[in-house]
Amino acid sequence: MSAQLTKQFLELKKKYLNGTATPAEIQLLEQYYDLFAGEPDVIDQLTESEIALLENNIKEGITNKINNREKPITPLYVRNLMRAAAVLVFISAGIYFIRSYTKNVQQVAGNKVYKNDIAPGGNKATLTLASGAKIVLEDARNGALSKQGNTVITKSGSQLAYNTAINAVKGTANAATTTTVDYNTITTPKGGQYNLVLADGTKVKLNAASSLKYPTAFAGKERNVELTGEAYFEVVKNKAMPFKVKTANQTVEVLGTHFNINAYADEAAIKTTLFEGSVKVSSGTNMMVIKPGQQAVADSENSLQLADNVDTDEVLAWKNEMFQFNEADIKTIMRQIARWYDVDIEFKGKLPPDLYRGKISRNVNVSEVLKILQLSGVNFTIEGRKIIVTS
Repeated sequence: MSAQLTKQFLELKKKYLNGTATPAEIQLLEQYYDLFAGEPDVIDQLTESEIALLENNIKEGITNKINNREKPITPLYVRNLMRAAAVLVFISAGIYFIRSYTKNVQQVAGNKVYKNDIAPGGNKATLTLASGAKIVLEDARNGALSKQGNTVITKSGSQLAYNTAINAVKGTANAATTTTVDYNTITTPKGGQYNLVLADGTKVKLNAASSLKYPTAFAGKERNVELTGEAYFEVVKNKAMPFKVKTANQTVEVLGTHFNINAYADEAAIKTTLFEGSVKVSSGTNMMVIKPGQQAVADSENSLQLADNVDTDEVLAWKNEMFQFNEADIKTIMRQIARWYDVDIEFKGKLPPDLYRGKISRNVNVSEVLKILQLSGVNFTIEGRKIIVTS
């Protein structure tokens, strides 16, 4: 599609989202979103002359609607082409829903207004010490929180760090024989995330509704941790002491690299995505080594599948404070919303089969996210901390 047409369409959409669109403009944009629900593969059947016809029809339609002119009767074959054109507009712009607007807006598409809104999650976590004592980190002061053996646990903003007098990461005999290994667990609630620096310097960012169990100091021949939920790891390299992450159905072994593990119990599979170096993934009797840009997918039956050319921006979106989807269905999207906004989700009626692409900030109220999704034909009602999804 032409750049000018794309610009016209996006300007109209922007006016809709910031509340300055006229009723005629709103009606026109809603019609185009309805058209957009069509099959994308229709585009492949269009000729150059048909695409040119689409551009002319859309331009005339925008002009006629905004000027409140009488809309001419559109032949069926032209309406079908315009249905495909709506898809072309979005593909040419590279978006389905893409921008976040930082204003706290209660109003959604049409005239609906949510009775209440829900703020996004934040830096929240609970630290459970080896003794069983618990520390709510968002309430704790900055500075030293506890000392366990030779390790001092320090909080700084939204980060927890373990500093040990014995450099166990070098795997020395002294470290292995004199260090008493105690295990701590950091747990994020729904609506929480937190940063962690382990005793060897490895950095971990924990997503919402997740937990990591780890030693206060590393000793012996391996560095072992246990994960539920999702986390991003930047592992300090140490060939003498491999770093292993255990989840419900798999073990990831690295010497030093950057990777992400999504191991939520309500997801169909555990996904390990590599960004640097190499990673060995084991599930049951199956094993594979993956390279940067690849993803190992382990299901509950311990089978392993390799995914190439993974959208790494989508995988790391949560770490970068974004929601980002590439051909995701509504249930996948709502699971992420449920974790980050600490809400329950209820589905009513037949759900749309559409797949969604796009991104929006995680630092906005839930109404902002729902408003963008609603433009694609999904309706939402907020009741307390429950979101009801209807088509």
